[in-house]
Amino acid sequence: MKIHHLTVDEALHSLRSGPDGLAESEVRRRLAEFGPNRVEQLRRESLVLRFLKGFAHFFALILWVAAGLAFIAEFSEPGKGMGMLGFAILGVILVNGLFSFWQEYRAEKAIAALERLLPHQVKVLREGKVRAISAQDVVPGDVILLEEGGDVPADCRLIEAFGVRVNNATVTGESLPQARDVNPCAEEELIRSKNILLAGTSLVSGEARALVFATAMHTEFGKIAHLTQTTGEMLSPLQKEIIRLSRLVALLASGLGVVFFFIGQALGLSFWENFIFAIGIIVANVPEGLLPTVTLALAMGSQRMAKRNVLIRHLPAVETLGSATVICTDKTGTLTQNRMTVKRLFLSGQFYDNAAMERLSDLKETHRPFFEGALLCHNLKETGKAGGEEWLGDPMEVALVQMAKQVMPEAPSVPRLDEIPFDAGRKRMSTLHRGSDGLMLYTKGALEMVLPLCQQVQIGGTVQFLTAEIKSQFLQAQEAMAEQGLRVLSFAHRPVAEGYDKDHLEQNLILAGLVGLEDPPRPEVPAAIQKCKEAGIKVIMVTGDHPHTAQAIAREIGLVQSNSPVIITGDHLRRLSNTQLQLALDAPEIIFARVAADQKMRIVSALKRKNEIVAVTGDGVNDAPALKKADIGIAMGIAGTDVAREAADMVLMDDNFASIVAAIEEGRAVFDNIRKFLTYILTSNIPELIPYLAFVLFKIPLPLTIIQILAVDLGTDMLPALGLGTEKPDPRIMQRPPHPRGERLLSGALMLRAYLFLGGMEAVAAMAAFFYVLYGAGWQYGQMLPHDDPLYLQATTACLSAIIVMQVVNVFLCRSDRDSVLSRGFFNNKLILWGIAAEIALILLIDYTSWGNQVFGTAPISIDVWLFVVPFALGMLVLEELRKWGVRKFFGNKP
Repeated sequence: MKIHHLTVDEALHSLRSGPDGLAESEVRRRLAEFGPNRVEQLRRESLVLRFLKGFAHFFALILWVAAGLAFIAEFSEPGKGMGMLGFAILGVILVNGLFSFWQEYRAEKAIAALERLLPHQVKVLREGKVRAISAQDVVPGDVILLEEGGDVPADCRLIEAFGVRVNNATVTGESLPQARDVNPCAEEELIRSKNILLAGTSLVSGEARALVFATAMHTEFGKIAHLTQTTGEMLSPLQKEIIRLSRLVALLASGLGVVFFFIGQALGLSFWENFIFAIGIIVANVPEGLLPTVTLALAMGSQRMAKRNVLIRHLPAVETLGSATVICTDKTGTLTQNRMTVKRLFLSGQFYDNAAMERLSDLKETHRPFFEGALLCHNLKETGKAGGEEWLGDPMEVALVQMAKQVMPEAPSVPRLDEIPFDAGRKRMSTLHRGSDGLMLYTKGALEMVLPLCQQVQIGGTVQFLTAEIKSQFLQAQEAMAEQGLRVLSFAHRPVAEGYDKDHLEQNLILAGLVGLEDPPRPEVPAAIQKCKEAGIKVIMVTGDHPHTAQAIAREIGLVQSNSPVIITGDHLRRLSNTQLQLALDAPEIIFARVAADQKMRIVSALKRKNEIVAVTGDGVNDAPALKKADIGIAMGIAGTDVAREAADMVLMDDNFASIVAAIEEGRAVFDNIRKFLTYILTSNIPELIPYLAFVLFKIPLPLTIIQILAVDLGTDMLPALGLGTEKPDPRIMQRPPHPRGERLLSGALMLRAYLFLGGMEAVAAMAAFFYVLYGAGWQYGQMLPHDDPLYLQATTACLSAIIVMQVVNVFLCRSDRDSVLSRGFFNNKLILWGIAAEIALILLIDYTSWGNQVFGTAPISIDVWLFVVPFALGMLVLEELRKWGVRKFFGNKP
């Protein structure tokens, strides 16, 4: 038999323990056998390995190869700038790797500051003596002492319990405190047994002695942590797309390099000329600035999210959240405020809801015993704090006291004389007080347990006989409040004569009324839910709470609007096959209630099989496996456990669902912004590539050197590209559905626009400027110029400068692929303006300083060259505006 099925004596015997605990010698033996009582840390890669992985991904490998080829060329033919090229590429790899590592390391430090661990100290009974020991030294068979507010260090079987209620939210997801007692339980599931206390939970009221039967990784807490460890790491959609893009770029660049190497050989170029030419082709086609720009854009997105109370642990999570199609959210503390409040009263046959709560003082005299019961019948302890946090104990009792204080600010002086504590079997508690009129008993509890004890009822200011009709009214009122998802309690009272018999106190009671309590929704959540619906994101509530409670909150926040949403309980879910579950998830409105940890992960797996991009929220240990399995795991920063936060990709610092929606908006903006600067960066690849093709095919001097290409890719383009990466979300961004899982970052439309349309115009401008300088100085076609000829240096400078001028215009064009540049404005993104200023300053330094001339192989050019390029820039602006106008006219002005 399982331990929760056994009696107290049988349980003690099964663990070879006794009421006085274990002997010290036996403790030492068991500690050696079972090990310390601690949950193993989640497996982490070492800092060194994580640092090195930033330099070994596919795109970095392409750059390593390019740098290696550059050093080989420098070694074979020194003095042609290939060594400088190699060092520049190494700089790109280093900066990007360092930045990615630093962002994750800083997030890990922020997580460490939030961690809450299992209790450090625990009182244990050994050899009949109470001792305070480290929680790590607890062993199976120990008898531990627990009291209100204490944390449970291991899985225990109660052997003595006085008014025990436990908060199981971190393990089972149940938001309300659960009563516990010592009686054997027929429940099959250990975690829901009424005589079991679980590691990682806490007592909200009462005192207990408990027998430890599982420690460390053998506890339910530890099993869930292990489940989290065994869930493998998943690549984010952005990581997969970057890998795909890297392979595509590598194939394109290498292929063109090889093809034109053989073309050069066929045209009679020397091997080293061909080799340098092939490297030039590769360098021109590899957007060296892409990876650092993506990394910085994600980092900036994470910083914007931090301002909206979202801490990003892994950079790719920024964009993944923007791709989310489904959010599986917990209820307690995320959709709700994680505090109990009185929602409804039933007094004298009438309901009083929120709107009438302010008028409760009018009922003070006619229903005084009801409010006195709420004020006095509890086990709370005063903490001395102000602002509504003056009580320590059951949140439900705190809410009742606050309601009573609202009606009776001056609490009556009625000392407590006696108490009949709450337990799971009685489902009620009573306290006896001495007032000015003598002794008064106040009772509260479940109506089905209090009603049979009542003979009379309070109606207005009078006490009447409790008829069958009035009983029926109370039962109907209870049912109505339960249907609203409220926790319903009844209150009763009676005067008591001196010399009372405690065994017969709870009889001939006067029924006073009912109160319905709820954990109210956060006020900003309904708007956030509506925003999700407009954005095409499905929100599914997955909770450990009762189905009635879950449905009531879902309806209140607008998550459920139909009359018959699909509600699947944990028991029902166990009976569903994977196919049935996937089909059930097609329901437009679906709620999962009373679900366990492994079931949450099963729901996530089913959604992923449906090709959904799944975001999951959670705060408890029970949520960690699902957080790990999801495309994006979102842990709670305030109420979350350390296990949940370590499994997550991001942490909500305010535990608020609305912050998730704000972060999704930022995530979508990041995806759009990556596409914007991808268009911008790739556009310049064409005017970098065409000069090399012209050099081989038309026997002209090379219009652009490799080091000048890097001046564009890693110099002038970087800051404007970063400016595009910081663009604010489009106001309509949450009015469109998420982009499909299969949608490519580098789409066909983007490539056509960047390479053929914008890139083609830039290439024409660059080559025109090159020939403008050559022909203006009397150059003849077929004449090859030495690489240090002043005319050649001026011509390549003109080509480089023309690309920069075109890119200055292009950065404004890339802010939208369909909206006019005039609608976006020119001065509302300061980083773009600073980027353009830096771009202009850098090209002037390259063109007109001896240092720039020496490093980049340039020479000063006259003002007429700049003026020659301006019409090309204006032409690109006009043609792109015409294209955008055509897109809007043909496809409409969609978000």
